[in-house]
Amino acid sequence: MRLFVRDKKLYSSFFSLLFVISLQQLISLGVGMVDNIMLGVYSEQAMSGAALANQIQFLLQMVVAGIAGGISVLGAQYWGKGEAEPIRKIIGVGMKFALAAGFVFFIISFFFPAQALRLLTNDDGVIAQGVRYMRIMSVTNIIFAVSNTLVMSLRSVETAFIGTVMAAVTMVLNIIVNYLLIYGNFGFPELGVEGAAIATLISWTAELVIILVYMRFFDKKIKATLRDIFSFDTSYLRDYIKTAMPVILAGSVWGFAQAAQTSILGHMSGEAIAANAIASVVYQVTAVLSLCAASAAAVVIGKTVGENRLDLIKPYTVTLQVLFILLGIFSGAVLFLVKDLVIGIYAVSEETRRLALGFMVILSITVIGTSYEYPVAGGIIQGGGDTKFAFIVDLIFLYGFAIPLAALSAFVWNLPPLWTFFFLKSDQLVKCIPNAIRVNRYKWIRQLTR
Repeated sequence: MRLFVRDKKLYSSFFSLLFVISLQQLISLGVGMVDNIMLGVYSEQAMSGAALANQIQFLLQMVVAGIAGGISVLGAQYWGKGEAEPIRKIIGVGMKFALAAGFVFFIISFFFPAQALRLLTNDDGVIAQGVRYMRIMSVTNIIFAVSNTLVMSLRSVETAFIGTVMAAVTMVLNIIVNYLLIYGNFGFPELGVEGAAIATLISWTAELVIILVYMRFFDKKIKATLRDIFSFDTSYLRDYIKTAMPVILAGSVWGFAQAAQTSILGHMSGEAIAANAIASVVYQVTAVLSLCAASAAAVVIGKTVGENRLDLIKPYTVTLQVLFILLGIFSGAVLFLVKDLVIGIYAVSEETRRLALGFMVILSITVIGTSYEYPVAGGIIQGGGDTKFAFIVDLIFLYGFAIPLAALSAFVWNLPPLWTFFFLKSDQLVKCIPNAIRVNRYKWIRQLTR
């Protein structure tokens, strides 16, 4: 079988989605990187506090990604069948889960920020900065849950550009308000970490307004009204729960694992926290194509299953796997080449600088594994209808392999932070094996529509 299938439809669909989704994600990550750099210039402690607070918010992002992923898997198959009415009802069901998740994180962020942050570090100065950030950010959890569920749901019908528009507006607003409020420029008060939180709140509110206006007045595919989005129609509740619950659990497992990883590093040293914050942001930006390939592949495969073109699944799967590996090699090379340039921007200690460079070298290697295993499990297999596999693999290899090894490295063997960080990321390489076996047996193809 050819490694690269001769089918323009595959390349057109995959790369057009990949480009738009990656651009959206790149701009969104740029917002985080701007916060990271501006706060890093202002104060290393402020940067670390915001980074830890964002780690808790990252858990919400993973839960929302799971909620929207369930919508996307079902929606892509119905889109392949040419049916929009079920997609509207499925979005309405998923939105209730998103609102519930946003409200839970609002409660945690507003009423229990110090307790949550103490799970990640014992540095009182970092915790104090994080609490100031989280209290202001608390309401954004609900706003984020709604807007991102809608944006990711639209991807199921191959509408992704609106997310890019939202991200662009967010970045411009964020940079402007950060500049005014973090440092107190042009007569505005100097608020430090609180200024960064206010900037994010304003930016995400603008995102919500844009997506609601788009869906109400401009969307011509789903044609969902506000009543559809926020209704209590439960006719597709069982279908959604059966499909989405494993995706939500997988997102939760991943989010908690990232928090556990941050906690392990956070209890080693303040420099390790700051270095991880820097390396993680740079990694997400340089690996954006590889990580977004999962979303693009899920829509392509899901739509193909919905169209009942099962003869195309195998050649599509082979080609996509090759593309994932090539994207991983490209991402790793870019990350390795820019590491010294990026670290020079930050005003951090020499130890933080040394650790951040080491972390980025490790990530430039493990990203090749991530670029294969993540879009295979969360893109091809999940888009094809098997939403349980990614959850099972993540559960086994994160909690049974990577996190225990890292905890032993940090607290029993007393190894340096670089070794601990490597163990934290080692599952990204090991998970390639079960994912490769599963995807090439083609037992994951399932018709989920009625």
